[in-house]
Amino acid sequence: MAELIRIYEENPNPREIKKVIDVLQSGGLIIYPTDTVYGLGCDITNTRALEKIARIKGVKLEKANFSFICKDLSNLSDYVKQIDTSIFKILKRALPGPYTFILPGSKQLPSVFKKKKTVGIRVPDNNIALEIVNQLGNPIVSTSIRDEDEIIEYTTDPELIYEKWDNLVDLVIDGGYCGNEASTVIDLSEGEPLIVREGKGSLEIF
Repeated sequence: MAELIRIYEENPNPREIKKVIDVLQSGGLIIYPTDTVYGLGCDITNTRALEKIARIKGVKLEKANFSFICKDLSNLSDYVKQIDTSIFKILKRALPGPYTFILPGSKQLPSVFKKKKTVGIRVPDNNIALEIVNQLGNPIVSTSIRDEDEIIEYTTDPELIYEKWDNLVDLVIDGGYCGNEASTVIDLSEGEPLIVREGKGSLEIF
């Protein structure tokens, strides 16, 4: 049974963040708020946890298109091949923000992602998400939690999310109501920006 904890975005309580870190480091799964929709995440270094997320999503882990949630662009080179200045400027302009950028994967990717040519990078504009990855010391692997309801698509109420995911994850963070619009996905793996999915976030900056 999952634990439900309330964390306020304006000033995330360090004690509550520590609880989240403990869960992640012990291979647990969390549901947490972002600047778009609620996400399902785990520690990028924990293969067992990654396999659990893949099972829940019904996909093969090595083929899964999960996002890497980073605290900023400082450790990008751990997961992404060297990128040129023009691409770095786009990332700098857009992040933190409601965008997922598809970039060429580096040789340092965790072993389960070694065969992936590209990776999705997110730096959400949400203090709770950023504080989690900052305290964890490495990215979390994440996927948005979709709803079976075709009209709603994304549940925004943390209480309802908790009811639904109670037996599947270890901890649900109530960070208040989230939006119900997913991130805009931009493919930068070939250099020129290619809009893969239009979601939250202005396209004018591209």
